[in-house]
Amino acid sequence: MNQITFSDFAKIDMRVGTIIHAEVFHEAKIQAFKVTIDFGEMGIKKTAAQITKRYQPEDILGKQVVAVINFPPKQIANFMSECLILGAVDDENSVSLVAPNHIMKNGLKIG
Repeated sequence: MNQITFSDFAKIDMRVGTIIHAEVFHEAKIQAFKVTIDFGEMGIKKTAAQITKRYQPEDILGKQVVAVINFPPKQIANFMSECLILGAVDDENSVSLVAPNHIMKNGLKIG
């Protein structure tokens, strides 16, 4: 495993956000959802999330998650992904979302 310095870690902008919309991403090659997340003062961002093995769109509405918000936008089929939701991935590529234990302010920095 490669080690990073603290300055490398400090470049990653991870924030708490609340999922305000989720729908099946029919055009994706790998099953995914189109997810819209409210990051408070950081704005609203969209992402394509391959979290379909454990979740349905209605299950994640209103759920707080942690996401990296400073990746450059990435075109996925006909959709522009603007952030990356964090999750633990098991051997079967099933994702369990990373989330705060308590309701937190949207946009709160993780560090």
